[in-house]
Amino acid sequence: MTSFDRKLIAPMVLGSILNPINSSMIAVALVPIGVALHAQPAQTAWLVSGLYLATATGQPVVGRLVDRYGPLPLYLAGSALVGVAGVLGLLAPSLGVLVVARVLLGLGTCAGFPAAMYLIRQADDKPRNVLTTLSVSAQTIVVVGPSLGGLLIGVAGWRAIFAVNIPLAVACVILGWRRLLRSRPAAPAEHLDYLGIGLFAGMLTALMVFLMSPSLGEMWLLALAAAFGVAFGRRELRAADPFLDLRVFGGNGPLIATYLRALLAQTAAYAYLYGFTQWLEAGRNLSPTHAGLVLLPMSLLAIVVSTFSGRRPGFRAKLLVGAGGQLVVSALMLLLNGSSPLWLPILLSVLCSLPQGLNSLANQNAVYFQADPVRIGASAGLLRTFTYLGAMVSSAATGIFFADGAGTAGLHGLAVFLIVVASLLLVMVVADRSLTGLGARSAAQPSTTSA
Repeated sequence: MTSFDRKLIAPMVLGSILNPINSSMIAVALVPIGVALHAQPAQTAWLVSGLYLATATGQPVVGRLVDRYGPLPLYLAGSALVGVAGVLGLLAPSLGVLVVARVLLGLGTCAGFPAAMYLIRQADDKPRNVLTTLSVSAQTIVVVGPSLGGLLIGVAGWRAIFAVNIPLAVACVILGWRRLLRSRPAAPAEHLDYLGIGLFAGMLTALMVFLMSPSLGEMWLLALAAAFGVAFGRRELRAADPFLDLRVFGGNGPLIATYLRALLAQTAAYAYLYGFTQWLEAGRNLSPTHAGLVLLPMSLLAIVVSTFSGRRPGFRAKLLVGAGGQLVVSALMLLLNGSSPLWLPILLSVLCSLPQGLNSLANQNAVYFQADPVRIGASAGLLRTFTYLGAMVSSAATGIFFADGAGTAGLHGLAVFLIVVASLLLVMVVADRSLTGLGARSAAQPSTTSA
């Protein structure tokens, strides 16, 4: 164990923001990419799902590899892969190649956060502001991502959002090589559950392919996903060192409820980020730059909401306001059309800051109190997995409702879907009595900032 070297903060932060910046910038690029490559929203949705499929599967794997080999080789390899993906996206001749670039981005951006956590864990003196710095930097990037993406597209075209990864990757490699810890990992080598990884990836991929174009003729994909899921569950419950420790669910109903709330909340959040943004460009005829600016109030106010609400104890009231806010925003989306005054989508952006700022924070901190302390790491990892699942469901829903283009009819269909999602979330919060007084028995409080 060593003292924490503050020179590590720069590569830690830079590596950790690679995923959120690529997640958020793409929101304003889907329509221009579709126009340039003659692709419908159902096809460009794979640019979102591809990254999250790769990240949902790759993050736990890379975390295990960091424990085994230390942060430096994984950080450098991930950064290099991000650079390769940037070059591939810059030169991609087709949508299929772009999807491959996004998958590579998903895999490459898996290394930054686990490497940062490893470095913090190895230090004797863990400064309190380091984790907060990582969280704030990630959320700030989510805030400026759509606006930055819109600016880049306005100046240099949509390929610029891929090209920006090249200098970022070079900076990561240089900083990582010069400053990251190079000592051998203290933890003993662990066996990687390759079978579990394969079954998990197969389950998610089959499910997403079905959701992208659901029909009776494609039901075999749903059956395949179910078969992979059953085999995955049996494998993980029997494995001594599972890929995903499903035993964190054992008898813990409140924790399961939190995971499901996270899935529903993130389904709505990402559908708004990707679906509503596409409608602003294709249905309301805004430029990518202006669409990014419309989203800016939501993201800025969400940080304010997270900061102030995080200082207050309690979970139930926050989640009630968050779920209610999503329901109101979803209902107001039904009022939008191609000639709506600009103040109306801006109003929706402002209102959406409540669920964006409350739901993720409350669910993240609920896991802190609900999980078995011995399995807090696995529990936190599963929360992120459910977050990615919500992102993938939202991407599939956007592809379905925008199958014929991101017009007003598709937006209204998406709004009805989101009303159902928000209603389910609200019912779950109202019915979950375990939220009352949660955390009161512990004097320790989790971070008040959500990534």
